[in-house]
Amino acid sequence: MKKNIILPLSVLSVLFLVAADAHAQRNPRATAKLEKGGQFVMVEYGRPSLKGRDMLSQLQPGKTWRMGADKSTTFTCSSNLSFGKVSIPQGSYSIWLRKLDEKNFQLVFNKTTGQWGTEHDVTQDIATVLLDKAQNTESAEQFTINFKENPKGGEMELLWGTLILKAPFQFK
Repeated sequence: MKKNIILPLSVLSVLFLVAADAHAQRNPRATAKLEKGGQFVMVEYGRPSLKGRDMLSQLQPGKTWRMGADKSTTFTCSSNLSFGKVSIPQGSYSIWLRKLDEKNFQLVFNKTTGQWGTEHDVTQDIATVLLDKAQNTESAEQFTINFKENPKGGEMELLWGTLILKAPFQFK
């Protein structure tokens, strides 16, 4: 004999909420933006905290990190950009951080946006930019992305702990 199981609506609601919460944002979100000459560049990202850890030193060489927390980080530019000899077309991208070795990191631009931050599809990568590395005298507890204006465009700056990673760019 076949038995039907009937669950109360409240149980179904809880199950639905638990499933929906599987990819819920757990960290604060932030936006960094630079506007210059009617053009802009903007990043929307999650801001994890170190909580006594040295997270980027744990990243293995050759591996990629979501550059933030939770949902992937979204980079949007209103016009074409150049990071040195690397061209980035106008549009929106997810951006990632790849550790090459203990001293070198790359900024990775990917065509897919909106995915969960652990769902990096390397086949959708369109460009990589080598980042300049420096040490900060103070420690940034929360992962931070800043844009600074310079005479020819701007500079993207990533801060976490005492690590600073930078990439200058120009609007085209």
